[in-house]
Amino acid sequence: MLKAQDEFIEQACDAPNSQIKQEKGVAAYLKYLFAGLFFGVILVKGEIISWLRIQEMFRFQSFHMYGVIGSAIVVGAISVWVIRKFNVKTLAGEEVVIVKKPFQWGNVWGGLLFGLGWGITGACPGPLFAQIGSGSTFVIVTLLSAIAGTWTYGKFYKKLPH
Repeated sequence: MLKAQDEFIEQACDAPNSQIKQEKGVAAYLKYLFAGLFFGVILVKGEIISWLRIQEMFRFQSFHMYGVIGSAIVVGAISVWVIRKFNVKTLAGEEVVIVKKPFQWGNVWGGLLFGLGWGITGACPGPLFAQIGSGSTFVIVTLLSAIAGTWTYGKFYKKLPH
């Protein structure tokens, strides 16, 4: 089962994870736990997880979220430029490969659906766990919906236009 799943992922994914150095043991994953906790604290302190901030954004009442998203785009673009320009390697010494992807209308429709869900629920996948961790337990419904949507996409992947 696992081998078949890995083969499907390799065929379906434009950027498969082909790490040379495999991580083993619980201690190897602690860095991801701490990175996630740090990211969650930043989301909470920056009010990125605030349902009211998200609603202000969709009502064009505040620049806060547009500033956060805009600065993330700028930082991401500069980071990709630096990676390409200086041939930056991973911590394990592996080459970073950034694959150019062709335009697909499915991305537009998916983005519109994502934005609609974001506007209705006041949450996107990044802040979900930070929202739950900060006490907004009603967001568990949104998390379960995101899991159901991901499962549905995986179930019907081959039948969808790509």
